[in-house]
Amino acid sequence: MTIEQRISAFNELSQLFKYITNNVQPTSIELHEKFKALDEEIEYAVKDAEAYNNWFTKENVFFALSNWSEALTTESLSQWIAPYNFKPTDKNVGIIMAGNLPLVGFHDLLAVVLADHTALIKTSSKDDKLMKFIVKYLYTINEDFKDVLKIIDRLKDFDAVIATGSNNTARYFEQYFSKVPNIIRKNRTSVAVLNGTETPEELKALGNDMFMYFGLGCRNITKVYFKSEEQIHPFFESIYDWGVKVINHPKYANNYDYNRAIYLLGQDKFLDNNFVLLKYDENLHSPIAVINYEFYDDVNKVKDFLKENTDQIQCVVGHDMKDNPNYVEFGKTQTPTLTDYADNIDTLKFLAEI
Repeated sequence: MTIEQRISAFNELSQLFKYITNNVQPTSIELHEKFKALDEEIEYAVKDAEAYNNWFTKENVFFALSNWSEALTTESLSQWIAPYNFKPTDKNVGIIMAGNLPLVGFHDLLAVVLADHTALIKTSSKDDKLMKFIVKYLYTINEDFKDVLKIIDRLKDFDAVIATGSNNTARYFEQYFSKVPNIIRKNRTSVAVLNGTETPEELKALGNDMFMYFGLGCRNITKVYFKSEEQIHPFFESIYDWGVKVINHPKYANNYDYNRAIYLLGQDKFLDNNFVLLKYDENLHSPIAVINYEFYDDVNKVKDFLKENTDQIQCVVGHDMKDNPNYVEFGKTQTPTLTDYADNIDTLKFLAEI
């Protein structure tokens, strides 16, 4: 396949995602009939994804598909790959995907295919239903995708690897894949630094950064720095609408109840608004249904700390944080662009050099 054919195929995928999430009709009658014939299969794939992973609610799946529908346009994809000079030497690139969010490994798949390599995909058992549906659909667009997109049970005969996992699994990945070019991703999280000048709209948008996908992603904010205690009440008030969305989910509610019981038994310092616990804690990472917080006097000390721990951080939100390389606007952490790379490692650059 030519690069134009690959981009065209992903653009068709964009139209399919828009059809699924917003019932936006495609650009041709042929595609309309093709999409319409898939209605039952689409519905089953979405329900199947949630059945195998209860965190993958229909709302979260549609949110992920909607974001990808905006990214997979011909213009966006062409602009994304334009700066790179890909070698005409096809390599087998193993992709070990995470499963914490719907389609979290799709960016790697997309990058490998557009870099003119072959993707050997080891899906996560937590997110294989949607991924397999998408790969199957790409096969219907062009059968040549069967040569460059391969879902495998065991990774072998690979020239490079992109693997995503926890800090523990990363140690094994680094050892096992040390002899080939690799990207090994570890645990990361995101942080907000509030100075009291935030509008109610910005604080409400911060709720999206915290609670979308139930806080399971590296782009979800798990730590907040406040300048004063007076900021906490408006903060709680602004995120209130998220309460019904998350606390009625059984798995989230179980985590909330469990962590609350543990903190009460341990006599830990925390605040509670009946759907999230605000815990006074220096750690950047927090459990599900918990947001860690601290107060600060000097924002420059916070900046220095975040720079020293940049290997743990994916996004930083806050008016005073615009000079941080991981800065993201309020409410935008869960809508990354094609160039917002996981662990801030340029995947296309890596693929161009192997």
